[in-house]
Amino acid sequence: MSPKDTDVILLKGLQIYSENGVVDKGYIKIEGKGIIEYGDIKDLIEDGQEKSVEFPSGCKAIPGFIDVHIHGVNGADVMDATPEALEKIADSLPGEGTTSFLATTITQSSNEIEKALKNAGDYIKNQERAGKSEAVGIHLEGPFVNPKRAGAQPSEHITEPNAELFSKWQTVSNHTIKLVTLAPEQPGGLELIRHLKENGIIPSIGHSDATFEQTREAVLAGAAHVTHLFNQMSGLHHREPGVVGAAFLYEELKTELIADGVHVRPEVIKLAYNQKGSEGVILITDSMRAKCLKNGEYDLGGQSVTVKDGRAVLEDGTLAGSILRLGSAVKNMMDYTGCSLHDVIQMASANPAKQLNLFDRKGSIHNGKDADIVILDEEMEVVMTFCRGRLAYKKEE
Repeated sequence: MSPKDTDVILLKGLQIYSENGVVDKGYIKIEGKGIIEYGDIKDLIEDGQEKSVEFPSGCKAIPGFIDVHIHGVNGADVMDATPEALEKIADSLPGEGTTSFLATTITQSSNEIEKALKNAGDYIKNQERAGKSEAVGIHLEGPFVNPKRAGAQPSEHITEPNAELFSKWQTVSNHTIKLVTLAPEQPGGLELIRHLKENGIIPSIGHSDATFEQTREAVLAGAAHVTHLFNQMSGLHHREPGVVGAAFLYEELKTELIADGVHVRPEVIKLAYNQKGSEGVILITDSMRAKCLKNGEYDLGGQSVTVKDGRAVLEDGTLAGSILRLGSAVKNMMDYTGCSLHDVIQMASANPAKQLNLFDRKGSIHNGKDADIVILDEEMEVVMTFCRGRLAYKKEE
């Protein structure tokens, strides 16, 4: 199917998980990049000019996933700092149901970060072609983190939070940085959080050794997000609740979760879900370039990473990002917690859209919104993905 921009695409026979509830047997009309109409199949009026796609029973239409934390996939990484790398990421992600993403950097030299930011900023401003995942901004992960909680962030390039340096980088990025991971307990941390908040950028607590009190101060300063909950942060202790305890208690904090069963044990994922609920969790992949590739040796931020049996680790065994697909995270979340498909759509689509202030055009199926639509089969596998109204992925028969 190669529709023209003027064609109306009609998707028929789907169970539709829309913004206003579930339509058991419905249709969706797409024109250009947007959804122009959806509803019950019995109310459908066709003019015969539509490009129709009829789906077998059991197929569901859900809003596209938004990955706010992804470094790379299929051999490409944001730090490659080339348009080709971002194009490959954008072309690869629809296969897992991801229709939008934040291009995520890693701690590196200032020069390397600036090259990646300039490249991503230019790409974001100039991307035009529908039918691929849309880069909706940049996630600056590091270098403003705590060396004690570096994880796979190269510690030799870690620097203290600095609002002036950030402002320079935001200019370099064409003002496309939307989210910043930092350690609030580091000198300058609270000042940077206030600066980000004042400028409409999401301050996220991550790679942090903050105490509960220091995390509380960060929330009061404007922190609104927690980067990969549990991983590389002060954990929950009954006398020192740490970042994790604060994340559980403060509704202001949306919490990223890597639901691969490797970064966080399934039982702990269920504990977090029970505490935060579907409104408080954002599913992410934190995936690196090895996703979609074979076991072997790969690069992450200039470091050698070994990928084997679903784990990506540095030479010392430290977890180094993931090879998780967001579609798999969705299935895992339902398995681990018993939550519903409606709940998991909240965590993979609606919450990230709202957090990024994009819910007016993404994050749900609704008239007037971008036609970012994922079709799932009865086994919850992604069989088709539309990105801004164009077919971006179709599972091979």
